[in-house]
Amino acid sequence: MAEQKRDYYEVLGVEKGADEAAIKKAYRVLAKKYHPDVNPGDKEAEQKFKEASEAYAILSDPEKRRQYDQFGHAAFDGGSGGFGGFDFNGADFGDIFGDLFGDLFGGRRAGRGSNGPMKGANVRTSVRIKFEEAVFGVEKEIELTLKDECPNCHGSGAKPGTSPETCPKCGGKGQVVFTQQSFFGTVRNVQTCPECSGSGKVIKDKCGDCHGSGYIANRKKIQISVPAGIDNGQSVRIRDKGEPGINGGPRGDLLVEVIVQRHPIFQRQDYNIYSTVPVSFAVAALGGEVVIDTVDGKVIYEVKAGTQTDTRVRLKGKGVPTLRNKDVRGDHYVTLVVQIPDKLSHEAKDLLRKFDEITGDSLNAAKKAESGKSGSETKDKKKKGFWK
Repeated sequence: MAEQKRDYYEVLGVEKGADEAAIKKAYRVLAKKYHPDVNPGDKEAEQKFKEASEAYAILSDPEKRRQYDQFGHAAFDGGSGGFGGFDFNGADFGDIFGDLFGDLFGGRRAGRGSNGPMKGANVRTSVRIKFEEAVFGVEKEIELTLKDECPNCHGSGAKPGTSPETCPKCGGKGQVVFTQQSFFGTVRNVQTCPECSGSGKVIKDKCGDCHGSGYIANRKKIQISVPAGIDNGQSVRIRDKGEPGINGGPRGDLLVEVIVQRHPIFQRQDYNIYSTVPVSFAVAALGGEVVIDTVDGKVIYEVKAGTQTDTRVRLKGKGVPTLRNKDVRGDHYVTLVVQIPDKLSHEAKDLLRKFDEITGDSLNAAKKAESGKSGSETKDKKKKGFWK
C-alpha cells in the first residue's frame, strides 16, 4: 500500500490562497532547517527536506499548482523521476539555494555593482598612554605602514602607456555565474569573478613600481589627538587614513585602540576614581589633616575625630572628564584606612596602657568577664545548697 502523502500546503505551513512570496518564504525556512548538510545522518530531517522541496516545486509553478488544486496528488501519479514520482526539473530553486548554499558553505553571493567604487578597508593599530594622559587627553605620534596610490601608474596598476583590459572571464561584469547539480535539479549561483577580483578589469602589462597592485607601501608618522576621558580599550577614529579605496572609492579609516597603563594608586570605574589613604591612629581618634593625592595634585583633607577605618570620603569633581564635555567630571572616592603601629617603645606602651585604663580598660575586659562569671557560679551553688 502506497504511503499517504501530506497536503502540500500543510507541508509548507501556508494557507491554500497564499501568494508566491509567502510560499517562497515558508520553503526557505524549512530548507535551511532540514537541509542534509545541516543535519548530517538525520534520515528524518532528510525526508522532511525532500517533502518540503516537492511541495515547493509544485506550488511555486502556477500550472502545476492549478493541477494540484484541481486533482490533488493524483495529478502527478505515474510521473517519472524525482521524489515520489515527481520530476523536479523545471522548478526554480536558484534564488533560494543560492542563499542557502552561501549560508551552509561560507560562500558569499556577489551583489550588483561589485566592480564599482568601494571604500578601502580600515586599518587597526594601538597606542599606549599613561593614566593621567587618559584623564586629561594627550597628543601622540605613531608610525605605521600605509598604502598610497602608485605615482608611476596613478593607481591603475598598468604599465605607463597601457591600460587595464576588460576581463575575458566575466566580460567586465565583475561576477561569474556557476551552477550546481543536486537531487532536486540545477542550482544557479553568482560569485565574484576570481580572475579580476570583481573589478571587471585585468592587467596584462603590469607597472614595474607597484607590480600591478596600483599601490606603494610607505612608512608614515601620524599625529593622534587622544581625547580627555578616554578609557582603556576604546578607539580613536582618524578619517581617511586607512587602505586606499577600490575603483576610485574613498580611503578607509585608521582605528587606534588606546591601552591605558595601570596606576599604582588610582583605579577607575566609569568616570570616577578610587584610592585609599592611610590615617594614623592619633589622627583617626583626635581628628586632624591628611594629604590625599589626586590627578589634580595633592589635597589637604580634614579628618573628623573618631573616624573609623574604611570610612569613604568623596572629593567632588576630582574624577575623570566625560568624553562629551571635558568640563563635566566624575568624583574621586577615598577610603581612609586607620593604621595600627606594629612597633612601640616601652614608654609608648605604658602610655597606651594608661590611656586604655582611662577609656574603658579594654585590656582587662576579658579577665573581668571571666571573674564575674566565676562569682555568679559560686552564688548559684550556695543558693542550691540552701534550698536542699
